Amino acid sequence: MSDTTGLGQGLTNYGDSGFSMYLRKVFVKGAGYTDEALERPVVGIVNTDSRFNPCHGNSAQLIDAVRRGVLMAGGLPMEFPTISVHESFSSPTSMYLRNLMSMDTEEMIRAQPMDSVVLIGGCDKTVPAQLMGAASANIPAIQLVTGSMLTGGFRGTRVGACTDCRFYWGQHRAGEMDAEEINDVSSRLAGSVGTCSVMGTASTMACIAEALGMALPGSASPPAVTADRMRVAEQTGTRAVQMVGTDLTPQQIITPTAIRNAVRVLAAIGGSTNAVVHLAAIAGRVGLDLDLDELDELSRRTPVLLDLKPSGQFYMEDFHRAGGVPVLMEQLRDQLELEAPTITGHTLGENLDGTVTDYTQDVIQDRGQPIHPEGGIAVVRGNLAPGGAIVKQSAADPALMQHEGRAVVFRDSADLAARIDDPDLDVRADDVLVLQNIGPVGAPGMPEAGYIPIPRKLAREGVRDMVRISDGRMSGTAAGTIVLHVVPESAVGGPLRYVRDGDRIRLDVAGRSLELLVDDEELDRRRADDPPSAPTADRGYRKLYVSTVLQADQGADFDFLRG
Repeated sequence: MSDTTGLGQGLTNYGDSGFSMYLRKVFVKGAGYTDEALERPVVGIVNTDSRFNPCHGNSAQLIDAVRRGVLMAGGLPMEFPTISVHESFSSPTSMYLRNLMSMDTEEMIRAQPMDSVVLIGGCDKTVPAQLMGAASANIPAIQLVTGSMLTGGFRGTRVGACTDCRFYWGQHRAGEMDAEEINDVSSRLAGSVGTCSVMGTASTMACIAEALGMALPGSASPPAVTADRMRVAEQTGTRAVQMVGTDLTPQQIITPTAIRNAVRVLAAIGGSTNAVVHLAAIAGRVGLDLDLDELDELSRRTPVLLDLKPSGQFYMEDFHRAGGVPVLMEQLRDQLELEAPTITGHTLGENLDGTVTDYTQDVIQDRGQPIHPEGGIAVVRGNLAPGGAIVKQSAADPALMQHEGRAVVFRDSADLAARIDDPDLDVRADDVLVLQNIGPVGAPGMPEAGYIPIPRKLAREGVRDMVRISDGRMSGTAAGTIVLHVVPESAVGGPLRYVRDGDRIRLDVAGRSLELLVDDEELDRRRADDPPSAPTADRGYRKLYVSTVLQADQGADFDFLRG
């Protein structure tokens, strides 16, 4: 057994390497392993199973299938746990814990002897955390997503989490559904374990992992509780063994070329705005920057082709039946950089060769009949967002894409919660709702509070969308004319901090501009009256977070973790 492969790697230092290996074998043999088994290449399997994480409710079955694939290929599977982060069960936010999970993943890969690793995860922040950690650890790694949940039904209508969650909750806020009805539909929106059944952040990051070349072709779309998902898991285990001893590490796969391909796929699927932050963080781990201007240019030239909620009408299981990411990428073939390497050992173009597309399906549209002529995400800049901000134009109200209105300002999430439904709130349908201090530093953790609810009195008048601006995020399952990730954020003195009630704001998505119509002299006066104070924390992870977290355009990663 070599000290650079298998169980011989990373021996604990007792001053006697022979004794170190001997002691390791003593303990592992106590688990019933034979010498023959211990001579095999070791494949680590990241286990993020948690009863607090229904998105990973099929983890046990996936691990069994991966183990089967590893054994069939002659490897030794060794599963190990890491943090599991779920969007709805993480306080203050799952984004706050993403970097911690990435560190846990990186350090456990480094600490334990393995020749390659399978990353099993699905919920929103899990996949980016795993890709970030694996990129930093830089051994051969392959992503296996848990897969989407099945859809459900409510009163004859097909429904799925979580775009439909927001639709029904909006009806409840507007007084169109009572407490009994909203409770009834809550039992029907998630048809099984798995990630959201729409093109939310989890589904988007599954597609991004495949587009980057870090997951098997066709692996993003099979639903969680299907035989296809289990077969993908077995094939992933087999491929993990085949990758042992190769140079197919994340830092060889995640290149500028791969990132541009991922951006094109993000644009074409009408994917989650969160993917921009996560891609920036993943790129940062390999020493690259995500250029927002390049992202915007690629998005301008890449139409939305996927008819999936929240930008369309279908669900992930329909996308899978339509052929998934390979069929979508085949539609984009002339725009992709086909020489990009992938974990299969073949280029992206070679992976796509032979993709079958000559059958009838309505989910992935032809380039000549796109869902939206430009990509789902646009980057806007101006004196209100000098470092950039983004808007999901494919899920916005076309009538609001060029809009000027009066600002109605909320200082933070608590202020929003206290006043948004106040019947005396001075707000009109043509106003612009502004939420400050929910960025990476300000919250902390950049919560998904950027999906500012429509004030109840306006919702009851039938208002369904307004221009909303913040330095935070929104769920990928959400829709609306919502400007997000404003850089710099309010808490560090960005211009958003100095917006006041009654100011005029102009949004022009086509012109890619976001302007606060207040003169520089007045803004200087406001800055002098309200200087930002550096956030502090007494101890632990929170102290590490507030002292080292970067802005959204750099992925909200920690400064010391960038490559």
